[in-house]
Amino acid sequence: MSEHFRVQGGARLVGEVDVVGAKNSVLKLMAAALLAEGTTTITNCPEILDVPLMADVLRSLGCEVDIDGDVATITTPAELNHRADSEAMGKLRASVCVLGPLVGRCKRAVVALPGGDAIGSRPLDMHQSGLRKLGARSEIEHGCVVAEAEGLHGAQIWLDFPSVGATENILMAAVLANGTTVIDNAAREPEIVDICVMLQQMGARIEGAGTSTLTVHGVESLRPTEHRVIGDRIVGATWAFAAAMTRGDITVRGVDPHHLDLVLEKLRMAGAEVTTSGHDTFRVVQHDRPQSVDFVTLPYPGFATDLQPFAIALSSVSDGTSMITENLFEARFRFIEEMVRLGADARTDGHHAVVRGVEKLSSAPVWASDIRAGAGLVLAGLCADGTTEVYEIFHIERGYPGFVENLRKLGATVDRVTA
Repeated sequence: MSEHFRVQGGARLVGEVDVVGAKNSVLKLMAAALLAEGTTTITNCPEILDVPLMADVLRSLGCEVDIDGDVATITTPAELNHRADSEAMGKLRASVCVLGPLVGRCKRAVVALPGGDAIGSRPLDMHQSGLRKLGARSEIEHGCVVAEAEGLHGAQIWLDFPSVGATENILMAAVLANGTTVIDNAAREPEIVDICVMLQQMGARIEGAGTSTLTVHGVESLRPTEHRVIGDRIVGATWAFAAAMTRGDITVRGVDPHHLDLVLEKLRMAGAEVTTSGHDTFRVVQHDRPQSVDFVTLPYPGFATDLQPFAIALSSVSDGTSMITENLFEARFRFIEEMVRLGADARTDGHHAVVRGVEKLSSAPVWASDIRAGAGLVLAGLCADGTTEVYEIFHIERGYPGFVENLRKLGATVDRVTA
């Protein structure tokens, strides 16, 4: 049995929506629990498909994992299995983040090359290079990353690109290394800060979280902890774009607005009224047709590549012509093929897309190729005449808990259809 979404166009989204923990953080925090024997508790977990998949990966390594609503309880044994080559690994890109903790704790790891979204090449060269500088041997063998070390030592590590995954794996290996490690050109995303906070609660000594230089003073062991996942800024931004595209009025709770400074500024440029309240609430109101705005994806604090589909979707219904430049994942522009089905006037040239806004999109059957593309197509369907059917919706549910329920609460007519 397959399922798809049936989206009725013409809705103006109005109301409040609560955002839970970040997908791009919770999976890495679950992996960090491998670093300490005992029971670690992670709260504010999003109820998405990837969390139980990550739980299966941890169970294959010898952990006991219990998921109850938004709470994950992970009990890590004294002796871990160092082979992470279970079936769940092939379904989950983020599963590669067990590499660093296994090398740090067990001094060896066999980690299956991961699966996940079809958004382009994401090689593990920087992960392996960083581990080698820490004293490990690392190769690709039989579809797995194989790493081992007699002992890890501090090192000066420069990343060619501020890769989130490489920063996380090197960081989690370095916290138990002998000596001091400096990671230059490190990723600065809020999710990196979140994992640093959790590791510090576990007893790690880390300086520079949120900057491009992380300094890690290795310790002999870590202790389990309890940690609350930060709000999902990508989900929060999705609702912000939804307000702008449907000329709506949405209040988003549970996300730090400062994590979305550039996004919210772009929406202001498009004509939205944006207000923030406290450390976890913002409101986006769009009265008239959005104005065209250019977007360029860059590592944080730049405009996130995860939000590129929403930039294209917004541009498709804006007044004027926008240029969207994709600097990170070359296959993200697959989304445009589906937007053209919906009547978007868009073309690509290398890593640029030019989008001329139209008054209204036209309904059509479309297919999601990844999490954000799927959500972007649903929002586009809300701006189309007639009924749009969105297929391959399992992608969407990997990143958006209660997506249909939230849309309905905001006034959309969206149905889940089983065929």
